[in-house]
Amino acid sequence: MDRIAQAFARARSANRAAFVAYLCAGDPDFDTSLAACRAVIEAGADVLELGVPFSDPLADGLTNQLAAQRALESGMTGARVLELVRRLRESSQTPIVFYTYYNLVFARGVEASVRAAKEAGVDGMLVLDLPPEEAGEFSAACRRHDLKTVCLVAPTTPDARLPGICAAATGFIYYVSREGVTGERREIAADIPQAVARIRRHTALPVAVGFGLSTREHVRSVGRAADGVVVGSALVNVIKSNLDARANIAQLLRAKAADLVAGLA
Repeated sequence: MDRIAQAFARARSANRAAFVAYLCAGDPDFDTSLAACRAVIEAGADVLELGVPFSDPLADGLTNQLAAQRALESGMTGARVLELVRRLRESSQTPIVFYTYYNLVFARGVEASVRAAKEAGVDGMLVLDLPPEEAGEFSAACRRHDLKTVCLVAPTTPDARLPGICAAATGFIYYVSREGVTGERREIAADIPQAVARIRRHTALPVAVGFGLSTREHVRSVGRAADGVVVGSALVNVIKSNLDARANIAQLLRAKAADLVAGLA
């Protein structure tokens, strides 16, 4: 069983959903980012979703756009992102999933991108703007290198597309709970249980829910219906709010992540 499957299985055996924490690699700089990633893992994250900084992150709201901008301005490159993963692997076996865009994969070469990610210690990859119908080359490379694929389902996804999307995923399904981009919301969508049930009719893979989840109450509510709960902007905003006191970021993130994880207890 691969690390992603193990993480969801451990959570299931504890009668809870898995906590998936998103951070942008290199935000606001390499060393602080490394400490931040370690902090959320130590706080109980079951899966680390690591954003690969990109100049045009079209699926992201302002919070994650600015995180990517900070990372790029600090000197993060594809090679440095892989180095960050290798450093994390020195002390952790928590599964890592790249959250990325196809331009970055294509520019380096699909085969080379997948191979490099796997060799660094990445477990899976979510390519946000690559629909399964056009992902043949990418999916084949992932199968060759045993890198798991994560596929998106949105509220607007028609039933006719669900079998193909679910068949293309080998890690888990990421259900985008709201239309639009990433970002904190005051309220969560009301139809999440029905949406998760609709997806489960087509796959035995775990279904994780994200976009807009930001409080312990959100995590608790979604965790009752889903196999995983994804929180990103609420964690990234801890970094944004403490850029003048970077030495405190890891400690503050650990506390924020622990509070969110407590919603799954």
